[in-house]
Amino acid sequence: MKNELASAKIPAKIAAELEELEDVLDQSIPAKSLDRNLLVATWNIRAFGNITKEWQSGKEDSPRRDMHSLYLIAAIVERFDVIAIQEVKANVAGLHQMMEILGDDWSFILTDVTEGDAGNGERMAFVFDTRRVKLSGLASELVVPKEQLDNISAGALREQFARTPYAVSFKSKGETFILVTLHILYGKSSGDRIPELKAIADWMAKWASGSDSYSDNLIALGDFNVDARGDLLHETFISSGLYIPDDLAAVTRSIFNTSKFYDHIAWFNGRSKKSKLSMEYIKGGNFDFVPHVLKNRGLNTQQISWMISDHYPLWAEFSIRD
Repeated sequence: MKNELASAKIPAKIAAELEELEDVLDQSIPAKSLDRNLLVATWNIRAFGNITKEWQSGKEDSPRRDMHSLYLIAAIVERFDVIAIQEVKANVAGLHQMMEILGDDWSFILTDVTEGDAGNGERMAFVFDTRRVKLSGLASELVVPKEQLDNISAGALREQFARTPYAVSFKSKGETFILVTLHILYGKSSGDRIPELKAIADWMAKWASGSDSYSDNLIALGDFNVDARGDLLHETFISSGLYIPDDLAAVTRSIFNTSKFYDHIAWFNGRSKKSKLSMEYIKGGNFDFVPHVLKNRGLNTQQISWMISDHYPLWAEFSIRD
């Protein structure tokens, strides 16, 4: 984005902040290396809908997310080859404006709006660098069969997902991989999340063990609304063999609470040769943007959450060398 900053009509203070952020990102996230690595990420960008098309929004503006915020978001998104974004709203003005900032080498694919109170008027999206990643043919939403909904066992799913999981296949340097993104229902209590977590884990295990070409390199990523490491929600999520690397399990997800375990990138790791990734996992982490964004605007963490997000982006680096 440094080239874009040189040509864009950005206020000097914001341009300087963006350059500082770029330097921090250089130190925090692996560089994209041609024909060598793949950087996959997930980010719940809080209420990512409309924006105020001013460089700096005022206290009376709604939404508070402005062009300053959006350039900062784009600078982070640009660091990845493909990123799953949750909480994209019905109004996609912010997403479209972000794509303009990213430029012609970037593209996206997203779901329709999930209607109903539980769906919260949200979409799910994948944004990807077309120089590094291509669509490879599959895009689908999970609809649960009636027979599964008729299951009367404890903790079984009784209705469709509040926000339908979205699966898309991509290809990078001959490697095809399928990303399944979702945003689990939060509900009135943590127990309300168990049926969706169990259903997605079981469904992915069945899919990963399939015999078709679209069951290879299956990766789940998104906001699973797991409260804490090792709790019942966590155990439910990994019950079908989904694997979370230690370094990804260790990092913070929420800008408000270090114990929350909401977001994940997970896959099957060795339960069977069929379901094991052909791509080698290198490392992963989060990016703590809070100290580096919207500086000198006198904003507290709650205000920053509405302008950037209340979640950190979570990323994983894979090797795609021959």
